[in-house]
Amino acid sequence: MNIYRAHVLICGGTGCTSSGSVKIHDEFEKQIAEKGLEKEVKVVQTGCFGLCALGPVVIVYPEGSFYSMVKIEDVSEIVEEHLLKGRIVDRCLYKEASEKDEIKPLSEVDFYKKQMRVALRNCGVIDPENIKEAIAVDAYQALGKVLTEMTPEQVIEVMLASGLRGRGGAGFPTGLKWKFAAASKNDQKYVCCNADEGDPGAFMDRSVLEGDPHTVIEAMAIAGYAIGANQGYIYIRAEYPIAVKRLQIAIDQAKEYGLLGKGILGTSFDFDLEIRLGAGAFVCGEETALMNSIEGNRGEPRPRPPFPAVKGLFAKPTILNNVETYANIPVIINKGADWFASIGTEKSKGTKVFALGGKINNTGLVEVPMGTTLREIVEEIGGGIPNGKKFKAAQTGGPSGGCIPASLIDTEIDYDSLIRIGSMMGSGGLIVMDEDNCMVDIAKFFLEFTVDESCGKCAPCRIGTKRLLEMLEKITSGKAEMADLDKLEELCYSIKSSALCGLGQTAPNPVLSTLRYFKDEYIAHIKDKKCPAGVCKALVNYIINPEKCKGCSLCSKKCPAGAISGQIKSPYVIDTNKCIKCGVCMENCKFDAIYKK
Repeated sequence: MNIYRAHVLICGGTGCTSSGSVKIHDEFEKQIAEKGLEKEVKVVQTGCFGLCALGPVVIVYPEGSFYSMVKIEDVSEIVEEHLLKGRIVDRCLYKEASEKDEIKPLSEVDFYKKQMRVALRNCGVIDPENIKEAIAVDAYQALGKVLTEMTPEQVIEVMLASGLRGRGGAGFPTGLKWKFAAASKNDQKYVCCNADEGDPGAFMDRSVLEGDPHTVIEAMAIAGYAIGANQGYIYIRAEYPIAVKRLQIAIDQAKEYGLLGKGILGTSFDFDLEIRLGAGAFVCGEETALMNSIEGNRGEPRPRPPFPAVKGLFAKPTILNNVETYANIPVIINKGADWFASIGTEKSKGTKVFALGGKINNTGLVEVPMGTTLREIVEEIGGGIPNGKKFKAAQTGGPSGGCIPASLIDTEIDYDSLIRIGSMMGSGGLIVMDEDNCMVDIAKFFLEFTVDESCGKCAPCRIGTKRLLEMLEKITSGKAEMADLDKLEELCYSIKSSALCGLGQTAPNPVLSTLRYFKDEYIAHIKDKKCPAGVCKALVNYIINPEKCKGCSLCSKKCPAGAISGQIKSPYVIDTNKCIKCGVCMENCKFDAIYKK
Protein backbone atom coordinates (compact mmCIF):
# COMPACT_ATOMS: atom_id res chain seq x y z
CA MET A 1 0.00 0.00 0.00
CA ASN A 2 1.35 3.42 -1.00
CA ILE A 3 1.84 6.16 1.57
CA TYR A 4 1.01 9.42 -0.20
CA ARG A 5 2.46 12.79 0.77
CA ALA A 6 -0.57 14.65 -0.61
CA HIS A 7 -4.22 13.96 -1.31
CA VAL A 8 -6.31 15.88 -3.83
CA LEU A 9 -9.99 15.64 -2.83
CA ILE A 10 -12.41 16.55 -5.61
CA CYS A 11 -16.14 16.88 -4.99
CA GLY A 12 -18.03 14.26 -6.96
CA GLY A 13 -21.52 15.24 -5.81
CA THR A 14 -24.22 16.09 -8.33
CA GLY A 15 -23.72 19.86 -7.99
CA CYS A 16 -20.00 19.82 -8.72
CA THR A 17 -20.42 17.08 -11.33
CA SER A 18 -22.77 19.37 -13.22
CA SER A 19 -20.05 22.05 -13.04
CA GLY A 20 -17.50 19.73 -14.64
CA SER A 21 -15.74 18.13 -11.66
CA VAL A 22 -15.34 14.79 -13.49
CA LYS A 23 -13.23 16.51 -16.16
CA ILE A 24 -11.26 18.24 -13.40
CA HIS A 25 -10.64 14.85 -11.75
CA ASP A 26 -9.43 13.30 -15.00
CA GLU A 27 -7.21 16.28 -15.74
CA PHE A 28 -5.59 16.07 -12.29
CA GLU A 29 -4.82 12.38 -12.80
CA LYS A 30 -3.41 13.11 -16.26
CA GLN A 31 -1.23 16.02 -15.07
CA ILE A 32 -0.02 14.14 -11.99
CA ALA A 33 0.98 11.16 -14.16
CA GLU A 34 2.81 13.41 -16.61
CA LYS A 35 4.82 14.89 -13.73
CA GLY A 36 5.59 11.41 -12.38
CA LEU A 37 3.76 12.10 -9.09
CA GLU A 38 1.27 9.22 -9.16
CA LYS A 39 3.09 7.40 -6.34
CA GLU A 40 3.25 10.55 -4.20
CA VAL A 41 -0.12 12.22 -4.80
CA LYS A 42 -3.52 10.50 -4.58
CA VAL A 43 -6.59 11.92 -6.32
CA VAL A 44 -9.85 11.08 -4.50
CA GLN A 45 -13.38 11.69 -5.73
CA THR A 46 -15.55 12.41 -2.68
CA GLY A 47 -19.12 13.36 -1.91
CA CYS A 48 -20.44 16.88 -1.36
CA PHE A 49 -18.39 19.37 0.70
CA GLY A 50 -21.44 21.57 1.15
CA LEU A 51 -20.50 24.78 -0.65
CA CYS A 52 -22.32 23.89 -3.84
CA ALA A 53 -22.24 27.42 -5.27
CA LEU A 54 -18.43 27.25 -5.47
CA GLY A 55 -18.08 24.11 -7.54
CA PRO A 56 -16.03 22.45 -8.79
CA VAL A 57 -14.38 22.29 -5.37
CA VAL A 58 -10.89 20.84 -4.81
CA ILE A 59 -9.15 20.50 -1.43
CA VAL A 60 -5.47 19.58 -1.22
CA TYR A 61 -4.18 17.97 1.95
CA PRO A 62 -2.14 18.07 4.18
CA GLU A 63 -2.35 21.88 3.81
CA GLY A 64 -6.13 21.88 3.52
CA SER A 65 -6.06 24.36 0.64
CA PHE A 66 -9.63 25.02 -0.46
CA TYR A 67 -9.71 25.71 -4.20
CA SER A 68 -13.08 26.81 -5.58
CA MET A 69 -14.57 27.20 -9.05
CA VAL A 70 -11.61 25.31 -10.45
CA LYS A 71 -11.34 25.30 -14.24
CA ILE A 72 -9.53 22.83 -16.50
CA GLU A 73 -6.88 25.43 -17.24
CA ASP A 74 -6.18 25.85 -13.49
CA VAL A 75 -5.22 22.21 -12.98
CA SER A 76 -1.76 22.35 -14.59
CA GLU A 77 -0.85 25.37 -12.44
CA ILE A 78 -2.04 23.70 -9.22
CA VAL A 79 -0.10 20.53 -10.07
CA GLU A 80 3.03 22.42 -11.12
CA GLU A 81 3.07 25.03 -8.37
CA HIS A 82 1.38 23.35 -5.40
CA LEU A 83 1.96 19.63 -5.78
CA LEU A 84 5.40 19.81 -7.40
CA LYS A 85 6.93 22.99 -5.94
CA GLY A 86 4.93 23.38 -2.72
CA ARG A 87 3.61 26.86 -3.58
CA ILE A 88 -0.14 27.32 -3.01
CA VAL A 89 -1.97 28.95 -5.93
CA ASP A 90 -3.56 31.90 -4.16
CA ARG A 91 -5.73 33.07 -7.05
CA CYS A 92 -7.72 29.81 -7.04
CA LEU A 93 -8.30 29.72 -3.27
CA TYR A 94 -11.73 30.31 -1.80
CA LYS A 95 -11.38 33.87 -0.53
CA GLU A 96 -12.45 33.07 3.04
CA ALA A 97 -10.13 30.06 3.33
CA SER A 98 -6.94 32.11 3.37
CA GLU A 99 -5.82 34.98 5.55
CA LYS A 100 -2.49 36.83 5.54
CA ASP A 101 -0.71 34.11 3.58
CA GLU A 102 -2.07 31.44 5.96
CA ILE A 103 -4.52 28.69 5.13
CA LYS A 104 -7.55 28.76 7.44
CA PRO A 105 -8.96 25.34 8.40
CA LEU A 106 -12.44 24.77 7.03
CA SER A 107 -13.82 24.75 10.57
CA GLU A 108 -12.96 28.48 10.82
CA VAL A 109 -14.61 29.51 7.57
CA ASP A 110 -17.93 31.30 8.17
CA PHE A 111 -19.88 28.68 6.23
CA TYR A 112 -18.62 25.87 8.46
CA LYS A 113 -17.88 27.38 11.88
CA LYS A 114 -21.45 27.09 13.22
CA GLN A 115 -22.10 23.74 11.61
CA MET A 116 -21.92 20.38 13.35
CA ARG A 117 -21.62 17.57 10.83
CA VAL A 118 -23.11 14.34 12.19
CA ALA A 119 -25.19 12.92 9.35
CA LEU A 120 -22.74 14.52 6.91
CA ARG A 121 -19.64 13.55 8.90
CA ASN A 122 -18.01 11.58 6.07
CA CYS A 123 -19.31 13.52 3.07
CA GLY A 124 -16.39 15.20 1.37
CA VAL A 125 -13.97 13.17 3.50
CA ILE A 126 -13.92 9.67 1.97
CA ASP A 127 -14.13 8.02 -1.43
CA PRO A 128 -17.74 6.74 -1.32
CA GLU A 129 -16.89 3.94 -3.75
CA ASN A 130 -14.18 2.48 -1.52
CA ILE A 131 -15.42 0.45 1.47
CA LYS A 132 -11.92 0.44 2.98
CA GLU A 133 -12.06 4.21 3.39
CA ALA A 134 -15.51 3.93 4.99
CA ILE A 135 -14.24 1.30 7.43
CA ALA A 136 -11.27 3.55 8.24
CA VAL A 137 -13.73 6.16 9.57
CA ASP A 138 -15.64 3.60 11.71
CA ALA A 139 -18.19 2.26 9.21
CA TYR A 140 -19.79 -0.99 10.43
CA GLN A 141 -18.29 -0.60 13.91
CA ALA A 142 -21.76 0.11 15.30
CA LEU A 143 -23.18 -2.94 13.53
CA GLY A 144 -20.48 -5.10 15.04
CA LYS A 145 -21.25 -3.67 18.46
CA VAL A 146 -24.99 -4.37 18.34
CA LEU A 147 -24.53 -7.89 16.97
CA THR A 148 -21.97 -8.92 19.60
CA GLU A 149 -22.78 -6.82 22.67
CA MET A 150 -26.45 -5.80 22.56
CA THR A 151 -29.88 -7.38 22.43
CA PRO A 152 -32.51 -6.02 20.01
CA GLU A 153 -34.36 -4.56 23.01
CA GLN A 154 -31.22 -2.70 24.10
CA VAL A 155 -30.78 -1.21 20.62
CA ILE A 156 -34.33 0.11 20.72
CA GLU A 157 -33.79 1.53 24.22
CA VAL A 158 -30.73 3.43 22.94
CA MET A 159 -32.81 4.89 20.10
CA LEU A 160 -35.54 5.93 22.53
CA ALA A 161 -33.04 7.48 24.95
CA SER A 162 -31.30 9.41 22.16
CA GLY A 163 -34.45 11.34 21.32
CA LEU A 164 -33.87 10.89 17.58
CA ARG A 165 -36.95 11.91 15.60
CA GLY A 166 -37.63 11.15 11.95
CA ARG A 167 -35.88 13.57 9.63
CA GLY A 168 -38.30 12.96 6.76
CA GLY A 169 -40.70 15.63 7.95
CA ALA A 170 -43.18 14.30 10.52
CA GLY A 171 -40.64 14.05 13.35
CA PHE A 172 -42.01 10.81 14.82
CA PRO A 173 -39.67 9.28 17.46
CA THR A 174 -37.49 6.70 15.70
CA GLY A 175 -37.15 4.42 18.72
CA LEU A 176 -40.92 4.34 19.21
CA LYS A 177 -41.48 3.34 15.59
CA TRP A 178 -38.93 0.52 15.97
CA LYS A 179 -40.54 -0.57 19.25
CA PHE A 180 -43.96 -0.92 17.61
CA ALA A 181 -42.53 -2.98 14.74
CA ALA A 182 -40.51 -5.18 17.11
CA ALA A 183 -43.68 -5.93 19.09
CA SER A 184 -45.56 -7.06 15.98
CA LYS A 185 -45.39 -10.83 15.66
CA ASN A 186 -44.92 -12.19 12.15
CA ASP A 187 -42.82 -14.64 10.17
CA GLN A 188 -41.44 -11.81 7.98
CA LYS A 189 -40.63 -8.15 8.62
CA TYR A 190 -39.08 -5.43 6.46
CA VAL A 191 -36.87 -2.37 6.79
CA CYS A 192 -37.35 0.39 4.21
CA CYS A 193 -35.44 3.56 3.42
CA ASN A 194 -37.14 6.58 1.89
CA ALA A 195 -34.62 8.14 -0.50
CA ASP A 196 -37.30 9.57 -2.78
CA GLU A 197 -36.73 13.24 -1.76
CA GLY A 198 -39.06 15.17 -4.02
CA ASP A 199 -39.25 18.64 -2.43
CA PRO A 200 -38.27 21.47 -4.81
CA GLY A 201 -34.77 22.62 -3.84
CA ALA A 202 -34.03 19.65 -1.55
CA PHE A 203 -30.87 17.58 -2.02
CA MET A 204 -29.90 16.42 1.48
CA ASP A 205 -30.59 12.69 1.21
CA ARG A 206 -29.11 12.51 -2.27
CA SER A 207 -25.89 14.04 -0.97
CA VAL A 208 -25.61 11.56 1.91
CA LEU A 209 -26.03 8.62 -0.46
CA GLU A 210 -23.51 10.12 -2.89
CA GLY A 211 -20.96 10.83 -0.19
CA ASP A 212 -21.40 8.10 2.44
CA PRO A 213 -23.70 5.26 1.30
CA HIS A 214 -22.27 2.76 3.82
CA THR A 215 -23.73 4.67 6.77
CA VAL A 216 -27.27 4.02 5.48
CA ILE A 217 -26.55 0.37 4.75
CA GLU A 218 -25.12 -0.12 8.23
CA ALA A 219 -28.06 1.66 9.89
CA MET A 220 -30.63 -0.40 8.02
CA ALA A 221 -28.90 -3.61 9.12
CA ILE A 222 -29.00 -2.35 12.72
CA ALA A 223 -32.71 -1.58 12.31
CA GLY A 224 -33.27 -5.08 10.92
CA TYR A 225 -31.57 -6.61 13.95
CA ALA A 226 -33.63 -4.44 16.31
CA ILE A 227 -37.05 -5.36 14.91
CA GLY A 228 -36.30 -8.90 13.66
CA ALA A 229 -36.20 -8.23 9.91
CA ASN A 230 -33.90 -9.90 7.40
CA GLN A 231 -34.73 -7.90 4.26
CA GLY A 232 -34.48 -4.22 3.43
CA TYR A 233 -35.41 -2.03 0.48
CA ILE A 234 -34.01 1.38 -0.44
CA TYR A 235 -36.53 3.33 -2.50
CA ILE A 236 -34.67 5.98 -4.50
CA ARG A 237 -35.74 8.06 -7.44
CA ALA A 238 -34.16 7.17 -10.78
CA GLU A 239 -33.25 10.85 -11.36
CA TYR A 240 -30.37 10.37 -8.89
CA PRO A 241 -27.99 8.33 -11.08
CA ILE A 242 -24.83 9.08 -9.08
CA ALA A 243 -26.48 8.13 -5.80
CA VAL A 244 -27.95 4.96 -7.32
CA LYS A 245 -24.59 3.93 -8.75
CA ARG A 246 -22.66 4.50 -5.52
CA LEU A 247 -25.33 2.86 -3.42
CA GLN A 248 -25.20 -0.29 -5.56
CA ILE A 249 -21.40 -0.34 -5.40
CA ALA A 250 -21.58 -0.01 -1.60
CA ILE A 251 -24.15 -2.83 -1.30
CA ASP A 252 -21.99 -5.12 -3.47
CA GLN A 253 -18.90 -4.29 -1.40
CA ALA A 254 -20.74 -4.88 1.89
CA LYS A 255 -21.85 -8.31 0.66
CA GLU A 256 -18.29 -9.12 -0.42
CA TYR A 257 -17.01 -8.21 3.05
CA GLY A 258 -19.67 -10.27 4.82
CA LEU A 259 -21.47 -7.18 6.13
CA LEU A 260 -24.69 -8.03 4.32
CA GLY A 261 -26.22 -11.40 3.55
CA LYS A 262 -26.10 -14.61 5.59
CA GLY A 263 -24.40 -14.84 9.00
CA ILE A 264 -23.17 -11.25 9.21
CA LEU A 265 -19.85 -10.94 11.07
CA GLY A 266 -20.00 -14.61 11.98
CA THR A 267 -23.27 -14.29 13.89
CA SER A 268 -26.66 -15.88 13.20
CA PHE A 269 -28.06 -12.58 11.90
CA ASP A 270 -29.07 -12.46 8.22
CA PHE A 271 -29.89 -9.23 6.41
CA ASP A 272 -29.98 -8.31 2.74
CA LEU A 273 -30.71 -5.12 0.82
CA GLU A 274 -32.20 -4.29 -2.56
CA ILE A 275 -32.65 -1.01 -4.42
CA ARG A 276 -36.04 -0.08 -5.86
CA LEU A 277 -36.14 2.83 -8.34
CA GLY A 278 -38.95 5.37 -8.21
CA ALA A 279 -40.15 7.33 -11.23
CA GLY A 280 -40.25 10.69 -9.45
CA ALA A 281 -43.75 10.82 -7.97
CA PHE A 282 -43.77 13.22 -5.03
CA VAL A 283 -46.57 11.28 -3.35
CA CYS A 284 -44.25 8.27 -3.06
CA GLY A 285 -42.49 10.14 -0.26
CA GLU A 286 -45.55 9.20 1.81
CA GLU A 287 -44.78 5.90 3.50
CA THR A 288 -47.75 3.81 2.37
CA ALA A 289 -47.57 5.12 -1.21
CA LEU A 290 -43.87 4.25 -1.22
CA MET A 291 -44.64 0.70 -0.10
CA ASN A 292 -47.32 0.34 -2.77
CA SER A 293 -44.74 1.38 -5.35
CA ILE A 294 -42.15 -1.13 -4.08
CA GLU A 295 -44.80 -3.82 -4.44
CA GLY A 296 -45.24 -2.86 -8.09
CA ASN A 297 -48.56 -1.11 -7.60
CA ARG A 298 -49.64 2.45 -8.34
CA GLY A 299 -48.06 4.86 -5.86
CA GLU A 300 -51.12 5.83 -3.85
CA PRO A 301 -51.46 6.14 -0.06
CA ARG A 302 -53.43 3.67 2.02
CA PRO A 303 -55.81 4.59 4.84
CA ARG A 304 -54.23 4.32 8.29
CA PRO A 305 -54.62 2.47 10.63
CA PRO A 306 -53.33 -0.16 10.26
CA PHE A 307 -49.93 1.52 10.40
CA PRO A 308 -46.91 0.04 8.60
CA ALA A 309 -45.39 -1.20 11.89
CA VAL A 310 -48.33 -3.62 12.00
CA LYS A 311 -49.18 -4.06 8.32
CA GLY A 312 -46.80 -2.47 5.86
CA LEU A 313 -44.83 -3.76 2.89
CA PHE A 314 -46.42 -6.93 1.46
CA ALA A 315 -48.83 -6.70 4.43
CA LYS A 316 -45.97 -7.47 6.85
CA PRO A 317 -44.66 -5.36 9.79
CA THR A 318 -42.39 -2.69 8.32
CA ILE A 319 -40.39 0.32 9.44
CA LEU A 320 -39.61 3.19 7.11
CA ASN A 321 -37.10 5.92 7.87
CA ASN A 322 -35.51 8.44 5.56
CA VAL A 323 -31.83 8.66 4.63
CA GLU A 324 -30.87 11.37 7.13
CA THR A 325 -32.52 9.51 10.01
CA TYR A 326 -30.49 6.40 9.20
CA ALA A 327 -27.28 8.44 8.84
CA ASN A 328 -27.49 9.38 12.54
CA ILE A 329 -27.93 5.84 13.88
CA PRO A 330 -24.36 4.43 13.68
CA VAL A 331 -23.04 7.53 15.47
CA ILE A 332 -25.63 7.19 18.21
CA ILE A 333 -24.62 3.55 18.77
CA ASN A 334 -20.91 4.39 18.78
CA LYS A 335 -21.03 7.56 20.91
CA GLY A 336 -24.05 6.80 23.04
CA ALA A 337 -27.59 8.10 23.44
CA ASP A 338 -26.53 10.70 26.02
CA TRP A 339 -24.04 12.26 23.60
CA PHE A 340 -26.69 12.67 20.90
CA ALA A 341 -29.34 13.86 23.36
CA SER A 342 -26.96 16.59 24.60
CA ILE A 343 -27.20 18.27 21.17
CA GLY A 344 -30.19 20.38 20.21
CA THR A 345 -33.23 21.39 22.25
CA GLU A 346 -35.39 19.67 24.84
CA LYS A 347 -37.77 18.08 22.33
CA SER A 348 -35.65 18.20 19.18
CA LYS A 349 -32.38 16.36 19.69
CA GLY A 350 -29.33 16.24 17.46
CA THR A 351 -28.64 18.14 14.26
CA LYS A 352 -30.58 18.85 11.07
CA VAL A 353 -29.33 18.98 7.50
CA PHE A 354 -30.72 21.74 5.27
CA ALA A 355 -30.44 22.34 1.56
CA LEU A 356 -29.95 26.10 1.56
CA GLY A 357 -31.07 27.75 -1.66
CA GLY A 358 -32.84 30.70 -3.22
CA LYS A 359 -31.69 34.29 -2.70
CA ILE A 360 -28.62 33.48 -0.63
CA ASN A 361 -24.89 33.97 -1.19
CA ASN A 362 -23.74 30.54 0.03
CA THR A 363 -26.01 28.05 -1.68
CA GLY A 364 -25.32 24.57 -0.39
CA LEU A 365 -25.72 21.85 2.18
CA VAL A 366 -25.55 22.74 5.87
CA GLU A 367 -25.94 20.77 9.10
CA VAL A 368 -26.61 22.62 12.33
CA PRO A 369 -27.65 21.70 15.88
CA MET A 370 -31.40 21.86 16.45
CA GLY A 371 -32.22 25.22 17.99
CA THR A 372 -29.93 27.23 15.70
CA THR A 373 -31.81 30.38 14.70
CA LEU A 374 -32.92 31.16 11.17
CA ARG A 375 -30.83 34.36 11.38
CA GLU A 376 -27.65 32.36 12.04
CA ILE A 377 -28.34 30.13 9.06
CA VAL A 378 -29.20 32.96 6.67
CA GLU A 379 -26.77 35.69 7.72
CA GLU A 380 -23.76 33.81 9.08
CA ILE A 381 -23.68 30.39 7.39
CA GLY A 382 -25.50 31.49 4.24
CA GLY A 383 -23.55 34.73 3.93
CA GLY A 384 -26.64 36.92 3.66
CA ILE A 385 -28.73 38.06 0.69
CA PRO A 386 -26.98 38.93 -2.61
CA ASN A 387 -26.88 42.41 -4.16
CA GLY A 388 -27.67 44.23 -0.92
CA LYS A 389 -31.31 43.13 -0.97
CA LYS A 390 -33.37 42.68 2.20
CA PHE A 391 -34.37 39.31 3.62
CA LYS A 392 -38.11 38.87 3.22
CA ALA A 393 -38.95 35.27 4.11
CA ALA A 394 -37.71 31.69 4.22
CA GLN A 395 -39.70 28.66 3.14
CA THR A 396 -39.05 25.51 5.18
CA GLY A 397 -40.61 22.13 4.54
CA GLY A 398 -41.09 22.59 0.79
CA PRO A 399 -44.65 22.31 -0.57
CA SER A 400 -45.73 20.97 2.83
CA GLY A 401 -44.22 23.82 4.81
CA GLY A 402 -44.74 27.51 5.29
CA CYS A 403 -43.04 30.86 4.89
CA ILE A 404 -41.25 32.43 7.86
CA PRO A 405 -41.28 36.27 7.64
CA ALA A 406 -38.35 38.56 8.42
CA SER A 407 -40.00 39.51 11.72
CA LEU A 408 -39.45 35.92 12.92
CA ILE A 409 -35.89 35.54 11.69
CA ASP A 410 -34.70 34.85 15.26
CA THR A 411 -36.91 31.76 15.54
CA GLU A 412 -35.06 28.67 16.69
CA ILE A 413 -35.22 25.92 14.10
CA ASP A 414 -36.74 22.85 15.71
CA TYR A 415 -39.88 20.75 15.18
CA ASP A 416 -42.14 22.49 17.66
CA SER A 417 -41.04 26.08 17.00
CA LEU A 418 -41.69 25.77 13.29
CA ILE A 419 -45.14 24.22 13.76
CA ARG A 420 -46.01 26.97 16.24
CA ILE A 421 -45.38 29.70 13.63
CA GLY A 422 -47.24 27.88 10.84
CA SER A 423 -44.39 26.10 9.10
CA MET A 424 -42.73 22.70 9.53
CA MET A 425 -39.31 21.06 9.40
CA GLY A 426 -40.09 18.89 6.41
CA SER A 427 -37.19 16.95 4.98
CA GLY A 428 -34.93 19.99 5.11
CA GLY A 429 -35.33 22.31 2.14
CA LEU A 430 -34.75 25.95 3.12
CA ILE A 431 -35.52 28.46 0.37
CA VAL A 432 -34.56 32.09 1.07
CA MET A 433 -36.54 34.96 -0.48
CA ASP A 434 -35.75 38.65 -0.77
CA GLU A 435 -37.77 41.83 -1.35
CA ASP A 436 -38.19 41.01 -5.05
CA ASN A 437 -40.27 37.89 -4.32
CA CYS A 438 -44.06 38.09 -4.42
CA MET A 439 -45.46 35.95 -1.63
CA VAL A 440 -48.74 35.31 -3.45
CA ASP A 441 -46.72 34.06 -6.41
CA ILE A 442 -44.65 31.85 -4.07
CA ALA A 443 -47.82 30.25 -2.69
CA LYS A 444 -49.01 29.73 -6.26
CA PHE A 445 -45.70 28.09 -7.22
CA PHE A 446 -45.99 25.49 -4.48
CA LEU A 447 -49.68 24.86 -5.23
CA GLU A 448 -48.83 24.29 -8.91
CA PHE A 449 -46.35 21.64 -7.76
CA THR A 450 -48.84 19.99 -5.41
CA VAL A 451 -51.62 19.92 -8.01
CA ASP A 452 -49.25 18.34 -10.51
CA GLU A 453 -48.04 15.74 -8.00
CA SER A 454 -51.40 14.76 -6.46
CA CYS A 455 -52.07 11.06 -7.01
CA GLY A 456 -55.77 11.81 -7.37
CA LYS A 457 -56.99 9.12 -5.00
CA CYS A 458 -58.95 11.43 -2.68
CA ALA A 459 -61.23 14.29 -3.73
CA PRO A 460 -59.98 16.89 -1.20
CA CYS A 461 -56.49 16.75 -2.70
CA ARG A 462 -57.42 16.00 -6.33
CA ILE A 463 -60.13 18.66 -6.59
CA GLY A 464 -59.47 20.92 -3.61
CA THR A 465 -55.88 21.83 -4.45
CA LYS A 466 -56.94 22.57 -8.05
CA ARG A 467 -59.61 24.97 -6.78
CA LEU A 468 -57.04 26.59 -4.48
CA LEU A 469 -54.71 27.12 -7.41
CA GLU A 470 -57.51 28.64 -9.48
CA MET A 471 -58.22 31.12 -6.67
CA LEU A 472 -54.56 32.12 -6.50
CA GLU A 473 -54.44 32.56 -10.27
CA LYS A 474 -57.51 34.76 -10.00
CA ILE A 475 -55.74 36.91 -7.40
CA THR A 476 -52.46 37.22 -9.34
CA SER A 477 -54.33 38.16 -12.51
CA GLY A 478 -56.15 41.00 -10.75
CA LYS A 479 -59.63 39.50 -11.10
CA ALA A 480 -60.33 38.58 -7.45
CA GLU A 481 -62.57 40.24 -4.89
CA MET A 482 -62.02 40.55 -1.14
CA ALA A 483 -64.63 37.84 -0.48
CA ASP A 484 -62.32 35.41 -2.28
CA LEU A 485 -59.82 35.61 0.59
CA ASP A 486 -62.35 34.14 3.02
CA LYS A 487 -63.20 31.39 0.54
CA LEU A 488 -59.48 30.69 0.04
CA GLU A 489 -58.84 30.28 3.77
CA GLU A 490 -61.98 28.18 4.31
CA LEU A 491 -60.98 25.79 1.52
CA CYS A 492 -57.46 25.47 2.98
CA TYR A 493 -58.81 24.22 6.31
CA SER A 494 -61.30 21.89 4.61
CA ILE A 495 -58.49 20.21 2.64
CA LYS A 496 -56.25 19.95 5.72
CA SER A 497 -58.96 18.18 7.71
CA SER A 498 -60.19 15.76 5.04
CA ALA A 499 -57.33 14.75 2.70
CA LEU A 500 -56.20 11.12 2.89
CA CYS A 501 -52.44 11.52 3.29
CA GLY A 502 -49.80 14.01 4.37
CA LEU A 503 -49.38 15.46 0.89
CA GLY A 504 -52.98 16.67 0.75
CA GLN A 505 -53.20 17.56 4.43
CA THR A 506 -50.18 19.88 4.23
CA ALA A 507 -50.72 21.23 0.70
CA PRO A 508 -52.52 24.39 1.97
CA ASN A 509 -49.64 25.33 4.32
CA PRO A 510 -47.86 27.73 1.91
CA VAL A 511 -51.16 29.54 1.32
CA LEU A 512 -52.07 29.73 5.01
CA SER A 513 -48.63 30.95 6.09
CA THR A 514 -48.48 33.66 3.43
CA LEU A 515 -52.03 34.73 4.30
CA ARG A 516 -50.99 34.90 7.95
CA TYR A 517 -47.84 36.97 7.50
CA PHE A 518 -48.25 38.70 4.12
CA LYS A 519 -51.97 39.39 3.89
CA ASP A 520 -51.22 42.96 2.82
CA GLU A 521 -49.79 41.59 -0.42
CA TYR A 522 -52.97 39.64 -1.12
CA ILE A 523 -55.01 42.79 -0.45
CA ALA A 524 -52.77 44.86 -2.76
CA HIS A 525 -53.35 42.35 -5.55
CA ILE A 526 -57.12 42.46 -5.02
CA LYS A 527 -57.90 46.08 -4.06
CA ASP A 528 -55.13 48.05 -5.74
CA LYS A 529 -54.64 45.65 -8.66
CA LYS A 530 -50.91 45.87 -8.01
CA CYS A 531 -48.17 43.37 -7.24
CA PRO A 532 -45.90 45.12 -4.69
CA ALA A 533 -42.90 43.04 -5.77
CA GLY A 534 -43.55 43.61 -9.47
CA VAL A 535 -43.69 39.89 -10.23
CA CYS A 536 -47.25 39.11 -11.33
CA LYS A 537 -47.31 40.06 -15.01
CA ALA A 538 -51.00 40.88 -15.22
CA LEU A 539 -50.58 43.56 -12.57
CA VAL A 540 -47.35 45.12 -13.82
CA ASN A 541 -46.72 47.80 -16.44
CA TYR A 542 -43.32 48.73 -17.85
CA ILE A 543 -42.76 52.48 -18.08
CA ILE A 544 -39.95 54.48 -19.73
CA ASN A 545 -38.76 57.47 -17.71
CA PRO A 546 -38.40 60.26 -20.32
CA GLU A 547 -35.85 62.09 -18.17
CA LYS A 548 -33.49 59.09 -18.17
CA CYS A 549 -34.14 57.77 -21.69
CA LYS A 550 -31.34 58.69 -24.12
CA GLY A 551 -33.24 57.59 -27.20
CA CYS A 552 -30.73 54.86 -28.08
CA SER A 553 -33.53 52.61 -29.50
CA LEU A 554 -32.04 49.44 -27.99
CA CYS A 555 -35.27 48.65 -26.12
CA SER A 556 -37.29 49.01 -29.31
CA LYS A 557 -34.96 46.69 -31.20
CA LYS A 558 -35.09 44.04 -28.48
CA CYS A 559 -38.87 44.16 -27.87
CA PRO A 560 -40.37 40.93 -29.28
CA ALA A 561 -43.88 42.43 -29.43
CA GLY A 562 -43.08 45.68 -31.25
CA ALA A 563 -44.59 47.59 -28.34
CA ILE A 564 -41.92 50.33 -28.11
CA SER A 565 -41.76 53.28 -30.46
CA GLY A 566 -39.98 56.61 -30.72
CA GLN A 567 -37.32 58.69 -32.45
CA ILE A 568 -33.55 58.31 -32.10
CA LYS A 569 -32.16 60.67 -29.43
CA SER A 570 -35.68 61.31 -28.11
CA PRO A 571 -37.51 59.47 -25.30
CA TYR A 572 -39.21 56.23 -26.36
CA VAL A 573 -42.69 55.10 -25.25
CA ILE A 574 -44.15 51.66 -24.41
CA ASP A 575 -47.64 50.83 -25.70
CA THR A 576 -49.10 48.98 -22.70
CA ASN A 577 -51.78 47.38 -24.89
CA LYS A 578 -49.14 45.66 -27.01
CA CYS A 579 -46.66 44.96 -24.20
CA ILE A 580 -46.43 41.26 -23.25
CA LYS A 581 -44.54 42.17 -20.05
CA CYS A 582 -41.53 39.96 -20.75
CA GLY A 583 -39.09 42.46 -19.21
CA VAL A 584 -36.58 42.28 -22.10
CA CYS A 585 -36.60 46.06 -22.46
CA MET A 586 -35.73 46.60 -18.80
CA GLU A 587 -32.99 43.95 -18.91
CA ASN A 588 -31.31 45.61 -21.91
CA CYS A 589 -31.64 49.28 -20.97
CA LYS A 590 -28.17 50.65 -20.15
CA PHE A 591 -29.46 53.83 -18.52
CA ASP A 592 -31.93 52.41 -15.94
CA ALA A 593 -34.65 54.35 -17.73
CA ILE A 594 -37.25 51.56 -17.60
CA TYR A 595 -39.08 50.60 -14.44
CA LYS A 596 -42.06 48.51 -13.35
CA LYS A 597 -45.18 50.12 -11.97
